[in-house]
Amino acid sequence: MAATIITTEDLREFKLELIDEIRQLLSNDNTNSKQWLRSTELRKLLKISPGTLQNLRVNGTIPYTKIGGVIYYDYEDILKMIEDNKFNSEH
Repeated sequence: MAATIITTEDLREFKLELIDEIRQLLSNDNTNSKQWLRSTELRKLLKISPGTLQNLRVNGTIPYTKIGGVIYYDYEDILKMIEDNKFNSEH
């Protein structure tokens, strides 16, 4: 079996290719890649109190799913809710 000699230039090229692939993966991955958020994650994201979140659930502003004792919110539903409640003020 023939031995393959790896040069420092080969290692440098490998490093650059690896860095490019990592950058591509990171650029495709946004900060909220999770589809389902728990209440604490959503409160941090929206910067709201537990009471405000409960009011949004009760009045039907934010759809949610409850499994056992855990409440989950679909990230896409949250984006839609924000878009639907956007005001365009014209002065």
